[in-house]
Amino acid sequence: MNRIFFRFFVLVMLSITGATFVIYFAFSRLFGDPLEDIARRQAAAQIFLLEQYVDKAPSDEWLTRLNNVRTVSEVRYDLVPLPDARAALAGGRRAALDRGEIVLDPASRSFWRRVDLEGERYIGSHEEVLHAQNLPIDIGQALKMEALRYVIVAVALLVPIALWSRAHWQGLQALARVADEFGGGKLDARAHMKPSDAAYPLAERINHMADRIEDLLEAQKSLLHSVSHELRTPIARLEFALELLDARARDPDLSKRIRAMETDLHELNALVNELLDMSKLDSARSLQAAPEDMAMLLRESTQALPPSPHALDCDIPDSLGEREVDRRLLVRAVGNLLRNAQKYAAGRILLSASRGPGTLEIVVDDDGPGIPIEEREKVFDPFYRLDRSRDRATGGFGLGLAIARKAVALHGGALRAEESPLGGARFVITLPA
Repeated sequence: MNRIFFRFFVLVMLSITGATFVIYFAFSRLFGDPLEDIARRQAAAQIFLLEQYVDKAPSDEWLTRLNNVRTVSEVRYDLVPLPDARAALAGGRRAALDRGEIVLDPASRSFWRRVDLEGERYIGSHEEVLHAQNLPIDIGQALKMEALRYVIVAVALLVPIALWSRAHWQGLQALARVADEFGGGKLDARAHMKPSDAAYPLAERINHMADRIEDLLEAQKSLLHSVSHELRTPIARLEFALELLDARARDPDLSKRIRAMETDLHELNALVNELLDMSKLDSARSLQAAPEDMAMLLRESTQALPPSPHALDCDIPDSLGEREVDRRLLVRAVGNLLRNAQKYAAGRILLSASRGPGTLEIVVDDDGPGIPIEEREKVFDPFYRLDRSRDRATGGFGLGLAIARKAVALHGGALRAEESPLGGARFVITLPA
């Protein structure tokens, strides 16, 4: 956001600079060079002396008065041949000299003027030009004055622009904070602005959008929670009925079918429990955090795993230290990653942890088939599974990784999937230390 206002400031400064040059060239074309006008004002005394004293002399006294001026003035007056003067001037100035006008040269602090057009002052005066040098012209000072004038104009423009931009910048910063809080799961975050604020209309629309999103999410969570709870009652009844039926069944085929129905019912019950856990994590606003020994916590997460033929290796140093965590949630997240590894590993699983500068990393590796790069973000979506067959060989509902990521996010951390050195998948939990 700072970049927006920095670009706006640069644009304003470039516009003012461009306007300055446009003004200069426009005035030069319409009214003459402003610098020459400044130089003419600075040399006004010498020009006045020439026009009102020297030129007013009778024809036989013109040179005498010019010499008098030479003796009392620091300006040097020379008479040069007309061809030399014309050769020293450019086309436009040369034409002005031929007309008998005073031609100023601010760069050399001098001016040129023909003595006479008709030769009336003295013999051959129409072939000579008066060249005045060392005039009291200071273009540098004039440029400083002009620069100061434009700086004052620029400041006068930039101050109200800065005040106006500051009000917009503060409003946009407030909206950015609200967006960050809302995106971080704080669904009650709203922008509180006065109707006179510049960003008030935008804030109102963002608040209406946030209200609508919060209502939709709350309705979704409520529906998921209610449906999950409502499913538990018929599931419990079916379990009780199947147990009674199994006790009375004498046909082996019927008993086998009842066992299959019980397995399906247990799977449905597990799905309901997973959905309830997802609902609780979605509605969780804070953690029940307490200082925990991270090495001990990670070892505990391996003890609740179901039996597996795959070897589970642990590389957990005792130097991980303590951290404020919700023990139940973090054990659940690591356990879900380990159970996922048990499903897909070929023979080996590795749980490791390390403490870096400002972070704590927990890594689960397996030597299974791995996860394609384009699927590594999708696997964290609820109900998304790489194995579309949904058979009992892999099991699960596609909720374990989604629950793990939500639990890690509540701790302010991140969970990502990578390629494992073992050849399969690697899941990395990064927690702020």
